[in-house]
Order: sequence, then C-alpha cells, then structure tokens
Amino acid sequence: MTINTEINRLLNFAKQRGLISEEDYYYSANLLLDVLHVSEFVPEEINETLETAAPILASMLDFAVQEGLIEDTVCQRDLFDTRLMNCVMPRPSEVVRKFQEDYARAPKAATDNFYKMSIAANYIRKDRIDKNLKWQVSTEYGPLDITINLSKPEKDPRDIAKAKLVAASTYPQCLLCRENEGFAGHAGHPARQTHRLIPLRLASHRWFLQYSPYTYYNEHCIVLNRKHTPMKVNRKTFENLLDFVTIFPHYFLGSNADLPIVGGSILSHDHYQGGRYDFAMAKAPVEKEYAAAGFPSVKIGRVKWPMSTIRLTGENREELVSLADKILTKWRSYRDESVGILPFSDGQPHNTITPIARRRGSGYELDLVLRNNRTSAEHPLGIFHPHAEVHHIKKENIGLIEVMGLAVLPARLKQEMQQLGQELVKGTGDVSGIAELAKHAEWYQMLREKYPEVTQEQVTEILQAEIGRVFATVLTHAGVFKRDAQGMAAFDRFMQTVSED
Repeated sequence: MTINTEINRLLNFAKQRGLISEEDYYYSANLLLDVLHVSEFVPEEINETLETAAPILASMLDFAVQEGLIEDTVCQRDLFDTRLMNCVMPRPSEVVRKFQEDYARAPKAATDNFYKMSIAANYIRKDRIDKNLKWQVSTEYGPLDITINLSKPEKDPRDIAKAKLVAASTYPQCLLCRENEGFAGHAGHPARQTHRLIPLRLASHRWFLQYSPYTYYNEHCIVLNRKHTPMKVNRKTFENLLDFVTIFPHYFLGSNADLPIVGGSILSHDHYQGGRYDFAMAKAPVEKEYAAAGFPSVKIGRVKWPMSTIRLTGENREELVSLADKILTKWRSYRDESVGILPFSDGQPHNTITPIARRRGSGYELDLVLRNNRTSAEHPLGIFHPHAEVHHIKKENIGLIEVMGLAVLPARLKQEMQQLGQELVKGTGDVSGIAELAKHAEWYQMLREKYPEVTQEQVTEILQAEIGRVFATVLTHAGVFKRDAQGMAAFDRFMQTVSED
C-alpha cells in the first residue's frame, strides 16, 4: 500500500472510533502530511474495520524508517507513532466535555467511552497487552490471577545510548505528573501526545483520572494528585478513596503503601489505582468479626486472605473513615516482637497500610491490609516480602495489584518455563547445570518428585498451577500475621487495641 492509502486508512479508523468528525478530515490529513513529510494527498474510499490502529501505524512507521525520518528502534517508533496518532486526536477540553456529557447519563457510560477512546488512540497499547500470558489458579483463597508481562518491549542499545545524551530535565517531574498530557517525549521519557486526563474533585482537592498505558486488568485506571507530592497514607487517603467510589460506584480504588519495599514503584507522586475487575481478594469471605467502641454502624472483620486484612463495611462514610484512621494510627506504632512486628528502627517507620475501597450496593467496603517493611540479615529485601526461596518466580515488591491477588511476573519466565517444561517431559534429573534454569533447580526437584512422569500435553497446565501456588506462598510471606495459631492470636491482640477507646 502507498503512504497515501495508509493516511486514508488512519483517517477512516479515527472517524469510525469517534476520534475525529467529518469536519476534522482535511485538518487531520494535513497534520499527517506534515509529520510524514509528504507533499500531496488524495482522498480514497476505505472499507475496513479494525480493532486497533496498530497495523496502520506499523506500515506508516516502516515508511518513516525507509524515508530516514526515524531510526528503526522501539523507542523511535513509539515516539513517532504517538506523534502520528496525535494528528487524529480530540483536544483535552473536548475529551473532558464528552466525559461530562456521558457522566450526566451514567457514570459507567463515561468510563466506557473514555476507555474505548484510550484504546483507539493507541495510548493503551492493546496489541502488546494481548501478548501477555494470563491464567487463573484455584487456591484455598480463591482463584488467583497470574500474568507474565510481555507487553513492555526490551530496550534497544541504540535507544539506551540516546537516552544518555538527553539533557537532564525536571519537566515533567515524573511519569504521573499532570504535565505529561501532550508531552512529545524523548529517548528517556515516553511520548504522551495521546494522553488525556479527566479532572476530579476528591475531598475538595484536584485529582485526575487516566488509564494505565499497559493495563494489567480490565479498565486499569490511575488517579493522580495534581501536585507532585510523595505518597502518603492517612485519613485524607480514606476520604479520597470513598469519594472516588461514590463518583464511580462500578470501580474499586486502592492505594499502594507509602513506604519502600511494601509500596509501589513510584513513591514520589501521590496516586491510586483502580478499575472494573473483581479480584480474588474482593471475593474472599470474612472469617472472624470484631467490634470497636464508638463505631456502631461499621462491621469489622478479618478476611480469609494470606495477607493480614481488616474489612470495614457500612453506609456511614464518616464512621468508616474515622475507624480506618484509628486502625492506621494504632498500627503505625504497634509492636509485637513475638511475631516480628517492630514499628521503628533507627528512627525509620516500618508499619503502614495498603487500603482498597469498593461499593456494595448502597454501602461501602474498605479493606485495610497491614504492612511492615522491616528487613533482617536473613531477609535483606524484607521480612514481609517474598523470601529467597521464591525469588526464582517473584522477587519484586508486593504492591497493590499483587495484594489483591494478581501476580505480575517478569517476561523472562515465558522462555524459562518453556525450557523447564521440556526438561520435565524428558525426565532430566537435574537442571542446576543449565545456566538459564539454575535459579529454578530446587523448585524443579520438587516438581520431579511430585510429577515423576509428565507428558507434553500436561506440562503447561502443571507449570501454570505450580506458579500459582508459588504466588500464594509469596502472599503468605508478605502477611504480617501468619495464618497459624500464633499469627491469628497476634492478629486478635492487635484488634483488641482497636476495640479499646
């Protein structure tokens, strides 16, 4: 196909998806001509319907490489295809106006259309996300979600070299800053010309709603503070979360913890994550109830979940916030050396909470996951963190998404599991001498004993199930009160302090 046809294809796609109207046709065409350094344009009739613009953009990028407009690297292609899509994007004010009009009809209509637009704009790179491996594993805590993240491409050495040449800049200050909207990007910062934000008011302060470019679950959204201010879990956090699920009752919203090791990957900018998905944690039952003086309308329960979780349920938002704040305050200074809980070391705080809010009909549900980020000589990466025995599968922080029951595992596992599966089928006795599999050697021995004979038809299902069981162990490691008699007694002791005035 000629570049003229590709331009027509993109214009056709943009009209079909509501990114532009008929009145924008030549305006958008001329923007594309400028970016592509093309001097002529002839309208063509296009009869096709595509799910995403990715195939069209791939052809345009090949043209740009051929014409010397860009280098053929992942980073250069991503910067350029975002620039191309910006030529057929509505302005931020139009997106906000459309969202508000949709919201006046129904909150779900507003998020549905905003999500679809984000996919159509290629801001959410669905073609890459679809490559992720996903499955569920049944456990005593319900069906845990597992994903091997293949959506983020590896860095090209040429891109790495260019990134080193980019002058240091504090604009935007981070990837979550409001100033990213429309930013062209460079070798050290992704392009954000197709990025759009929806302004919100949470607890009388200005926040913004966006979607994650690499969604890990359905309608994975990010809610970011207007100001570049560090993550902090406090009373205002609970107010914000409940405000959000009041505005969008079909979404949940949660916050990563505000301390290293137990927090998320970005602690420098206050933000939350939410979306429309029922995680195993949300479905987990309350196994024991408690009471707290002064909070008659709030139900308090211990959730049957590997991480130590308190569930507050009720319709009185003020009582929910006040009780959550009381639990947080108690936990910040709580000490129980019998189970390794120390609130401070050398003046550094260790105790915090990962909170998650959702609606249940007219009521609210607030899950408070107790966290502690202390380290030791035996567990230098964290006592309540994945231990060394599971690092061959999961070594990274256990943030909000993992807390709720979704394992985000590294891309290396795809190849490693394929190779490990081959060795299992062959009946190889030991893989410690295979460089790529040495890290899995002990686990492999366990698998050999458990499954002495494995066929090619069985091996994938076996490995997926066993990875899920490792993830359940990971969550158990991250739980501050272990699910044994000693741990549950310790949990009850903490809840007794909550019940006191």
